[in-house]
Order: sequence, then C-alpha cells, then structure tokens
Amino acid sequence: MSMITERPVSNSAGQPPVRTTVETSAVTRRDVRAVVSAYVTLTKPRIVELLLVTTVPAMMLADGGMPSLWLVAVVLVGGSLAAGAASVINCYIDRDIDQLMRRTKRRPLPAHTVTPRNALIFGLVLAAVSVAMMAAFTNLLAAGLTLAAIVYYDVVYTLWLKRTTTANTFWGGACGAAPVLIGWAAVTGTLAPAAWALFAVVFFWQMPHFYPLAMKYKDDYARAGIPMLPVVASTRRVNAEIIGFAWLTVASSLAVWPLGMSLIYGVPAVVVGAIFVVEAHKLARRVARGQAVKPMRLFHWSTTYLTILFAAVALDALI
Repeated sequence: MSMITERPVSNSAGQPPVRTTVETSAVTRRDVRAVVSAYVTLTKPRIVELLLVTTVPAMMLADGGMPSLWLVAVVLVGGSLAAGAASVINCYIDRDIDQLMRRTKRRPLPAHTVTPRNALIFGLVLAAVSVAMMAAFTNLLAAGLTLAAIVYYDVVYTLWLKRTTTANTFWGGACGAAPVLIGWAAVTGTLAPAAWALFAVVFFWQMPHFYPLAMKYKDDYARAGIPMLPVVASTRRVNAEIIGFAWLTVASSLAVWPLGMSLIYGVPAVVVGAIFVVEAHKLARRVARGQAVKPMRLFHWSTTYLTILFAAVALDALI
C-alpha cells in the first residue's frame, strides 16, 4: 500500500490545506519529543551530574572497594529521581521569578510548555517513587535522608531561605552535599566520620562554586528580588567569602586523608586544592585591580576540582 505524500492543497471552498498522513505523523513525533524534552528539562539534568560525581566514590569508600552493582544502580536511579523531583518542585515554586530572569525565562513553566499542575504532579510522583525505591532496596536511613533532602530543598530553601536571606546559598548547601551521606548510608546503614568529612567538602565547595555564577547573573537575581549575596553586597565582600569557603573546602578535603585514605587520595587533594585556592585569590586580585572579573573561570574550575577530588576518593578505595 502506498503512502499519501501529496502536498496539502486548498479545496474549492477556500478552506485551509489538509495535512497529509506523513505530515501529521511527523508533527505528532515532534510534539511528543518536545513534551518529553520539557519534562526532562524540569529535572535539571546537570544537577544530577553532581550526584554521579560524589555519590559513587562515597559508596566505594564506605564499602572499602566496589559495592554490588545492583546497589550502585539502585542508589543512582533513586538518587537521580530524588534530585529530579526536588528540581521539578523547585521549578513549580519559582515559576513566578523564573519568568523575570533571562537565564530562566525559557524554562518549561515560564514558557508555558508544561502547566504548573502537571509539573507539580510530576515532581511529587518522582519524589514518592525515589523514596519508596530507597526504602525498599537500601535501608530506612538512606530513604529518610533522601526524603529529608527533597523537603529541605523545596520547603526550607526554595520557599523560605532563597527569598529572605543573603545566606541562602550557605544554608542551601546541605541539599547538594546530601548525596554523599545518602550513598554512604545505603552501603553501611550508618554515617561514619569520613562520610561527614566528605559532606563538609561538598557543603563548603558550593559557595566558591555558586557565587561566581551569581556574580555573572546578579542583574537577573536583582530583577527577581532574590537577595543573593552578589546582589546585596560589594564584590569585595563576595570575594572574601569565596576565598574563605575555598580554604574551608580544601581543609575539609584534607581532613578526609587520615580517615583511612592513602597518598593516592592525599596527593591529588593537595594539588587540586592548591589550584582551587589560587584561582579564588586570582578572582579577588582582578577585582582589586579593577580588571575584568571573569567569575565563570572559577565556576568552571570548581567543577573540575570536585570531579578530580572524588575520582581520587574512588581510586583510593579501589586500590
């Protein structure tokens, strides 16, 4: 049977052209892809990358080697669903300010690609599935930490801290560091000092990581009325905090060393930590000299720093 492939033509009554079977099928596929893409965008996949970078090495260190692939898969899938759920609900709550910011106005809710009701339902379903998965296949501590991270991010941070205090990034840092504790708890059912030390690394790291981004987009945050530190404080004050938290990040990473780690971890921790601190100081010097600030250089390097550091954790645990 041959397909109908003629071009659409107007009928004698001057009515609009009728779509062919091929065209209708193509439009349907594009619509489905657009909808699926919109829902995936709501989950903020780049945030899930942080989960992958920190969780698996923490699990390996907790296990003293490589945990079962089944457990790793469960934690990664459950954790990814939890991170996605928190991000979707965050997008639902922040839809009023997202439409005011150039960086976020193309997100699915401000762009009206997804309705707020559907986004909320999607986020709640992801949250329920993630917590249920962690409870069923890991343990109650890991499941409880997963639920707590979602609630803290969306209720405490997004609804309250983000809109009311300049310390929002600091207090919100607990959410980004939670995957370390969740991964450790999934393996052992407890939280050892090394788990808390790794938690501290990611917690303190988020200020020198996020403040440069907030510096670049401070006009956006100001337009939306969000009191991010770069919006309400001087650049000198912001740089002072970046330097301070960079040093705390490196100090926390070195505190992990005596907790069962070897030179395989220690040497990379010292090297990349030194580069991280130097980059933070360079940003401050550029501001002091009146040069172009270029905050995204530190932003991108901070991601590289965390990746290398946790790769060293994984390698040390294996060897």
